Amino acid sequence: MVIFDTNAILRYILQDNQAMADEVEQQLLDNLCFIPIEVVAEIVYVLSKVYGLKRDVIAQTLTDIADLDNIKIAQKPVVLHALGVYATTTLDFVDSLLVGYAKENEHTIFTFDKKLQKYLN
Repeated sequence: MVIFDTNAILRYILQDNQAMADEVEQQLLDNLCFIPIEVVAEIVYVLSKVYGLKRDVIAQTLTDIADLDNIKIAQKPVVLHALGVYATTTLDFVDSLLVGYAKENEHTIFTFDKKLQKYLN
């Protein structure tokens, strides 16, 4: 299994270094690949804050990657739920993940954050 870091996935998404993007694509085609939740969170942050991509574009792009046959993402249902929340709310991605944990795994989230509580109820 190949574990991807943020930089590799960003090269693939952004296609800003064609040689690196092609190498990532080849890895995605040839191997079982794993993207940790922490990497997904960092990708969301970089695409939003550094590249200024819109939330729905970020969510759709990462959902499309998650749907590739060779890709495994830890807690995939939680991450996909979080991407949907992130795309349609103003919650940051970490709070969106908490909503995903609550909804997909039926966890109770303890928070004083009123905005987050709204989406948990």
